[in-house]
Formats: sequence, C-alpha cells, structure tokens
Amino acid sequence: MARITQKQKLFNGRDYSWMQFNRRVLEEAEDATNPLLERVKFLAITASNLDEYVEIRQAGLMQRIEDGYREPGYDGLRPEESLAVLNAEIHSFVDAQYQCWNEHLLPELRQQGVRLLEWEELDEKARAFAQNYFQQEVDPLLTPISIDPAHPFPRVLNKALCLALLLRLKRRSSGPQVLGVVTVPRALPRFVRLPSAEGAFDYLLLQDLIAQNLTSMYRGYEVLARTAFRVTRNSNLYFEEEETRSLLEIIRTELHNRRKGDAVRLEIETGADAEIVERLKVNFELDEDQIIRCDGPVNLSRLIFFYGDVARPDLKFPSFTPRSLKLSRRSVNIFSELQKHDILLHHPYDSYDPVVNFIQQGAEDPSVVSIKQTLYRTSQDSPVFRALIEAAATKEATLVVELMASFDEASNIRWARSMEDAGVQVFHGIVGLKTHCKLAMLVRRDEDGVTRRYCHLGTGNYNPVTARFYTDLSLLTSDPRITERVHMVFNYLTAHAEIDDYRPLLVAPLTMAESFLGLIRRESEHAQAGRPAHIVAKMNALLEPSVIEALYQASQAGVEIDLIVRGLSILRPGVKDLSERISVRSIVGRFLEHSRIFHFANGGNDEIYLGSADWMPRNLFERCEVVFPVRDPAALARIRDEILPAYLADTVKTRLQQPDGNYLHASKLLGEAQPFSSQEFLIQLAEGKTDLDAIPKPLAVKPLLAAKTPAKTRARKAVAAN
Repeated sequence: MARITQKQKLFNGRDYSWMQFNRRVLEEAEDATNPLLERVKFLAITASNLDEYVEIRQAGLMQRIEDGYREPGYDGLRPEESLAVLNAEIHSFVDAQYQCWNEHLLPELRQQGVRLLEWEELDEKARAFAQNYFQQEVDPLLTPISIDPAHPFPRVLNKALCLALLLRLKRRSSGPQVLGVVTVPRALPRFVRLPSAEGAFDYLLLQDLIAQNLTSMYRGYEVLARTAFRVTRNSNLYFEEEETRSLLEIIRTELHNRRKGDAVRLEIETGADAEIVERLKVNFELDEDQIIRCDGPVNLSRLIFFYGDVARPDLKFPSFTPRSLKLSRRSVNIFSELQKHDILLHHPYDSYDPVVNFIQQGAEDPSVVSIKQTLYRTSQDSPVFRALIEAAATKEATLVVELMASFDEASNIRWARSMEDAGVQVFHGIVGLKTHCKLAMLVRRDEDGVTRRYCHLGTGNYNPVTARFYTDLSLLTSDPRITERVHMVFNYLTAHAEIDDYRPLLVAPLTMAESFLGLIRRESEHAQAGRPAHIVAKMNALLEPSVIEALYQASQAGVEIDLIVRGLSILRPGVKDLSERISVRSIVGRFLEHSRIFHFANGGNDEIYLGSADWMPRNLFERCEVVFPVRDPAALARIRDEILPAYLADTVKTRLQQPDGNYLHASKLLGEAQPFSSQEFLIQLAEGKTDLDAIPKPLAVKPLLAAKTPAKTRARKAVAAN
C-alpha cells in the first residue's frame, strides 16, 4: 500500500470546492429543461448561498490573514493565496449569474408575460398606481440622509439595499458635491406589482420607484448621479464561553453585535458613478477586489419573490402527492405498529405527517408520561412546537434547543422562552458543542403493562415546511437496543453524563470519528481477505482529512468506494496509486439532497447507518451528532436495493468530481443509454407509477483526468491580477 504523504497533493481546496458547488446550482438556473420559475428560484438560491458564504467563510479567511496566520491549508495554499483564488472565483461567478439573468431568464419571463419594467416603460395608469403606492406605503418608511460634518455616514445595516446619491446644492452650482444615502425599506417587497392585463404580471423595482422621487426628498439639491448598493458585513459570532453570563444572554448580545461587523463586500450597479464608488470604497475601507459590479438588480436573492407571486403553476415543477403511511390492520396506533417493526420514511417521497403525528400523539396520549426532543431549526408555526407546549401541561416535557443555529438564533431564543413559560424544561446542550442530532423520545406505559421507549431518529430538522423539498430519512423504532442509547444521549445533553459505549449509536464528539474510521478499516480487511468490500456514503460535505486518508488507504486495499456528496468535497478521486477505486458524485436537482447514508458491505453482511453528521471536522468533533444503524430487514433492504441504487444510476442531475476539484456532468459519459433521474424515479415510485425494475445498472464512472489549472497556478494568477 502506498504511503500517504504531502498533504497538499492529497486534497483540493475547500473554498474552490464550495464555489464549484454553487456553480452546480447555477447550472440548474441555466438548464432550459427546468421550468422557468424554478430556474429563477435556483438563481436566487445561488445568491443567497453566496451571501452566507461571504459573510461567514470569506470574512473568516480575511480575519485569519489579519491575525497573521500563514499556515497553508490542506491544498497547500496560504490564507492570502486562498483569498485571491476565492475573490477571482466570486467575480467570475457573479458575472455568470447576471449573464444568466439578463440573457436567459429575464427575456424568457417577458415571453411568458412576466415583465420587470423600467420607469420609462410604464403607461399613465401604471405610473399613477406606482406613485400612489409610494406616497401611501414607501415614503413614510424612508429617511433620506446627506453626508456633511453635521451628518456623518450612517450605519448601513448588513445586506441592506441602499441608494447612494451624488448631490449638489442648487444655489451653489460650482459648490462641493455631497453624498446622500437612502435605505430601501426591508419591510416591503423589492418588486412592486403593477396593474396589468389578465394573465400578465408587471413589476417595477422598488428602488427605481424611490429613485423617481429623490428630488422631492432632497429639495434644494441637484441629483447628479445615483446608484443602488449593498454592503455585506462580517457575521461571525464571537463570545467567551467561560464568561459568567448565560449562553442565551451571550447569543443575544452577539446578535446585536453582528450588525457592527466590518464590511467585507460592496455590491454596486455596473454603471455607478466613479465618484460614488470611490467614496463608498473609502468609507467602508474596502479594496478594489471586494467591490462586486452588478449588471442588473443588486441582490439577486430577492428574485425568489417571483416564485411565490407569479401564479403560473405551469412554470413550476409538477406537484406530487407524497406516499402516506398505512398501519397494519391490527395496529390501533403508531405505538402498536412499532412494537412489530421499525418504520423507515424517505422524505419528501414519504409524507412527513407520521413524524408530526408521532410527536402530537405523544403529547395527547395519556399513556405517554414523558417527551424529550432536540430542535435545531423549525418553522415558527411548527406543530412540533405546539405539541411540546401542550405536552408540558400533563407530562414531563424536555427540549434541547440549539441557540446557535446560524441565522436562526433570534427565532430560536424567542420560542425557547415561550416553551419555558409553558413549563417545558429547556436545555441548551453542552457549551462549546452545537446540538445538531435529530432525536425525539416518548416514554409510554403500554396496554400490556410494559413501559417502553419509542424514538424518532432522523437526518433532517423537525420542520414540516422544509421536509417538502429536502430529502431526508426518518426511522421510527421501539428497538430497546437503540432507544436505551437514545435515552443515554439525552442524559449527555442535559447533564453532560458520558458513558464509555453508546453502541449501536455513533455519537459525536465522543465515539463517532473513531467508529467511522474503524468501519472503513474493516472494509479494507475484508477486501484483503477476498470478501465483499464496498462503501457507499451519501452526505452534504466531505472535509475531514483523517476520514479521507482512511478512504485512500481502503481504495489501495481494494475497496470500491462510491461517494455521493452534494456540496464540498476536498477528496481527490481517481488518482493513480491513491484513489483509483473512489468516485465522487454530486446530485443537485429539484430537491435539496440532505440525507446522510453510510453503507458498508461488511464481507456480505451489510451494515447501513443514517444520521445528522457529515464527514466534516465540525460534525465529528465540534457538535453533538448521532448516527444510528438500520436493523429492520425491510428498512435495510429499501435503502440497499431502492434508494442508493437510484442515486448511483442517476445521469440527469449527477455531476462527477474530477481529481482537480472540477465537476463533469454525468450526461457526458451517458452515450446512447437512457437518461435516468433519481429524484423523478423516486417521485414516480411513491405515486405507484413505476417499480424497482426501472432502476438501470449504476453508471460505472471513473473520474476523467481533466487538464485544468492547478490550484497554486490559479492562486498565482489571481494574485497577479489583483
């Protein structure tokens, strides 16, 4: 077996990998076979993704540089080199976004009667409507500011859309130019719906409507130039965990401080006046490569508005009906069913209602004496939320809530307080570890006199809304081998009470990393002994070096490894004498692939695990995560023979990772074979329109050695360009 050395040759760059993922999402916006409004939605998602990435990851990288870090990353690039590559990729990506919008989506929307109009295109009726809307709804929310010694530059909120104006007093035609700033109200939609013919949808940008009324706001001034802009700030949270304040108070304080983060990006219209750009650049202390020129509406994430406002179902994916759970004839409720066998649900193809009903029945059933639940993210009107409050009136109700779920902290604090007021025992997990596991446990005194635990373990959040477009797996079980250990995990979360062995569960940060490494090593031993050895692992991201190195060693030992990684992957597949037996697929389509599945052939005695954890450092070492086995024969067979084969056979929405970190669409390897979409197949299977025989043989893929520019060369070019 070849010895693994020189880490810069073993891994691709994390930041480059993330940009490649967002480009795969952009490809869905560019794909003319997708319905038009779905394409607009995909474009909006790419902008939202980029926002979060810039204010967290790019901002963090800039901080590391400012703090003097020089240590190369796993790809061999120093922080400043990584930042140069990232900046170049972001500028290129934004150009591609606006090209997609201007050359494809905007004209095609017009063809379908959905028009985004300029002020000059409005007829008298539309102008009158718009002006009345401005007077009634917009003007009361505006605060025009002019910058002078008495009025310093306003504190521009993170990602708030603003108008910048270059002004000059009319009575001093040769006087100094003054900068004005107007913040576009966040409380209003970015697009104003105008009167239009039946079946047509006409809109005006809110910022354009405000721009038409600037003279009335700045009386006595001449408006020389104007432009829309948006500033993105560093949104990392910092706090000292050893302080005496409660964690809840720390998070609340840091939410306030988040608005005060340093600027890391300025988005501004392409045609912006050079004087305005320079003044904003100086005020926000930005370099030129932090300025993003927008050839269209600033903040493309707001395009998601059209998806909800345009009543054209024909421009969206066809609706489908998820499969309902049917209990056996002799089962009186979910609990008697679970005494017979486990229940596996594959969302959104299987309805999420059984999960909600499981918790609601636990709250209502007088035989249930205790409910324990973890929550990471959920909707504000969640039935899970209401069920826990209801349960607290008659039984023990315990909630472990994650306050630091990124960008959901404020809402989580609000409903955590509400639950405490209702009598729910609310815990915030272990300081320093995010509580990311998805667990619910009911304790019930059953009709036969036995007290049993019933558990739900999942790969996704307890959110019925996202369950309609995230693919996740749920396991409902009364298996005491699992439920007893779930009980011990709750003890760990509420009392920090550890035990030595959580098997059959894999629990991070205690046992999971070493357990996964042991499972991978076991496959190597099977391969060397001539027994069946195969790993199929599906996850959101693959970043943990120790796991990747173990996969490399397994590949060299003869283990066939198929990885399905939706997002980031720094592993280099298909490298001679290193990873020749490893393939990496990414599936980006109608549904967000969120489930985590880990299948080990185990010499012919298949083992399958599901859970909330990716193979990332933060999941394995910095969060409380739970990965659980699938032991019910029918459930195990469904994953092994239905779900994983469908994903491995996909040629429509699959991209194949190349050794250099780039991705190639699977259709390029398709030849004359029939295209196969895993998500479309699973919809049809749920609706009873197809069967397992429709799954073709998985596409045999070996990464193609593409002659792409190596990362270090990209870095040098990016640095030279800047």
